[in-house]
Amino acid sequence: MRYAVQWIMSLLFVVQMYLMMVVLGIVFFPWAVFSRKGALTACKSFCRWVRWTARWMVGLRTEVRGTPPTDEVLIAAKHQSFLDIILIFGAVPAGKFIMKRELMWAPVIGQYALKIGCVPVNRGKRSAAIKRMVTDVAKGAQKPGQLIIYPQGTRIAPGVKAPYKVGSGVLYEQLGQDCVPVAANVGVFWPRRGIYRKPGLAVVEFLPRIKKGQTKDVFMTQLQDEVETASDALMREAGFDPDGVS
Repeated sequence: MRYAVQWIMSLLFVVQMYLMMVVLGIVFFPWAVFSRKGALTACKSFCRWVRWTARWMVGLRTEVRGTPPTDEVLIAAKHQSFLDIILIFGAVPAGKFIMKRELMWAPVIGQYALKIGCVPVNRGKRSAAIKRMVTDVAKGAQKPGQLIIYPQGTRIAPGVKAPYKVGSGVLYEQLGQDCVPVAANVGVFWPRRGIYRKPGLAVVEFLPRIKKGQTKDVFMTQLQDEVETASDALMREAGFDPDGVS
């Protein structure tokens, strides 16, 4: 019975979340279409709404740990579900994601993503896309802010091991910026697919920054070790054993 009630509340939460995305997208559109600040304000308002409704509708509390960066850095984060996007973006002043090009055509999301400076990347053409993005940054064509990349390239379920792709290392090396790793346990409560939302405390944690100037290989090894170790610790804190998944 308890599971059934939680599932129904989860369904209502998901429905209202996407409805509010549309409502806020329409309300803020006249400002956002002419101003990046308007687009950022709309997106951050949505992040706050999701966190607030998740708490009282499905009992899912959220917490951001560590020190979110405010300067121009590369953020390399664990990606388990839509919730880590919300928490990371809401914590930094001007986040912009490297995103799948298909999302450009998604209603509301696509238009706002481009306005805040997200960088669309073709799957299967990632190397060329990264080179183009680095060129745009060098020319000042990209909007300033915190560039967010998911090193594993997609959402990874808790406990599942997946390789870190070289794109993060290429960006780190060529941009010449510090990198702030981010760990997460959000997938324990908010899965990459499905409706059910589990009550508890979902956390993203900004880890100590990796200073610029290391080689790509050294950086990639350090990044993977730090993010995976910290994420595993957060998942254990949430009652999930990441070593118990085959």
